[in-house]
Amino acid sequence: MVKDEKLIQKRREQMIKAAVSLFKEKGFHRTTTREIARVAGFSIGTLYEYIRKKEDVLYLVCDSIYDEVRERLEEQLKPNITGIERLRQALHAFYHVMDDMQDEVLVMYQEAKSLPRETLPYVLKKELGMAEIFEKLIEECVAEGKLTLSDDEIYGAAHNILVQGQMWVFRRWALRDHYSIGEYTKMQEAFLIQALNPVEANNV
Repeated sequence: MVKDEKLIQKRREQMIKAAVSLFKEKGFHRTTTREIARVAGFSIGTLYEYIRKKEDVLYLVCDSIYDEVRERLEEQLKPNITGIERLRQALHAFYHVMDDMQDEVLVMYQEAKSLPRETLPYVLKKELGMAEIFEKLIEECVAEGKLTLSDDEIYGAAHNILVQGQMWVFRRWALRDHYSIGEYTKMQEAFLIQALNPVEANNV
């Protein structure tokens, strides 16, 4: 209903921030649209100028989180670095973004099951898009002769990277007493690079 793009963006950001805090505290189903409006700082009537139902807010939350993770990851990839070092750089960037956005990522994965059937495929496609970033980086290593992997191994490695980054969020209650995010990243990087078996390592 609203035509002002700047105002739409501002209201969306307010809704998303409010929804994340409420979904984390109460869960999606126990949170009301009235509470989202109140925490966001505007009336329930204003809220319904931007959404049709509560599920629309959840969709905006998921969509926004994926976009922010992807943007922040791509911002930190330096174009002058190639091969294994570029892959390492991406790992560090991704795991630190996971650390910075712990609450948002946790809420997204906990509540995504409540998305309407018509929007869930779109969100899942964004998840695959995140994996594709790492698939491309690994493919570049293969093309440069730094790794020897099949297409299936590349696909599996990319998804493994995502899961290990997400594990820092899902199991933070257990991991924080043992590792800093820097230590955790170095450990996962060592595991991954060893598993990928770089060509240089085979020539030592």
